[in-house]
Amino acid sequence: MPIIEGNLRSDDLTTVLEDKIAGLKQQLFTMAGIVEEMIASSIKSLVNRDASLAERVIRQDEDRVNRLEIENQDVAINLIALHQPEAKDLRTITMIVMINDVLERLGDHAVNIAQAAHFLVERPAVKPLVDIPKMADLAIGMLKDALDAFTRNDEELARSVCGRDNAVDELNRVVKSELISCMIADTGTIERALKLVMVSLNLERIADLATNISEDVVYMASGEVIKHCKGEPQDSDH
Repeated sequence: MPIIEGNLRSDDLTTVLEDKIAGLKQQLFTMAGIVEEMIASSIKSLVNRDASLAERVIRQDEDRVNRLEIENQDVAINLIALHQPEAKDLRTITMIVMINDVLERLGDHAVNIAQAAHFLVERPAVKPLVDIPKMADLAIGMLKDALDAFTRNDEELARSVCGRDNAVDELNRVVKSELISCMIADTGTIERALKLVMVSLNLERIADLATNISEDVVYMASGEVIKHCKGEPQDSDH
């Protein structure tokens, strides 16, 4: 006989919890869509020298992401407090809380890029932008796939995200090397070149955060703990 709690049976309570988790996931993906667009817009503002687009990312989109981050956190805490979820449901809510925090940080990285773009659009270009847009495409693709892997509990897709991190790291090394050469050749480019170095570092960090999500998806799917998707697997009990 199902346990009665208030006016709801235990199976009804399970359905209520599942519905609320589904609603929280949907809110999370709304936030993720905004963050992905922020990253893309920040790079577009840099490439197209569009100060108004950079300003929109800084002043409007950041506020939307910050509000959603707080709302999602509150809902997750209430779900844990009121429903005391166990096993799979608890792991899912915990993962949502983690991704929620990561998305807020990703929004901050997009704002950092937009601020650099806002500075650079009013000044002469240091060099043609070739590798930075490539890094952005890779990083955004990694983030999309990391979130898809979480949605589908897809270990293989999550591992593929981890494998792409090296390509972003290599592009970051190339960008820094070329910009250092620019600064040595012409000290008048130092301030502008350093802004581009910062853009590259923020893109590298975006890829790292997408990798972190994927590492947690692998753990949820298989119980295997992986550290930066490199080296030997660790025992999941440690």
